[in-house]
Amino acid sequence: MTLKVRVVSATEEVFSGEATFVAARTVEGELGVLPGREPMLGILGAGEVRITLVGGEKITAVAEGGFLSVENDTVTVVAGNAKLS
Repeated sequence: MTLKVRVVSATEEVFSGEATFVAARTVEGELGVLPGREPMLGILGAGEVRITLVGGEKITAVAEGGFLSVENDTVTVVAGNAKLS
């Protein structure tokens, strides 16, 4: 099973693709998302969104101000500012 992941800023789509794991910092602490996770909505804290792609490669996006949504194996990160690092 995989996750469909999108990371967008106020001005552009920063990343779109499939992953096996996503980790992000929310205002309530670190959050990890695997396929099959129950739906949830979290408010992003400033920091990194770490994405493990299907082939095992890891990428990182820096995101500030926004939210992370999980539903039906789809993870959407919407941030005021976001860029790949």
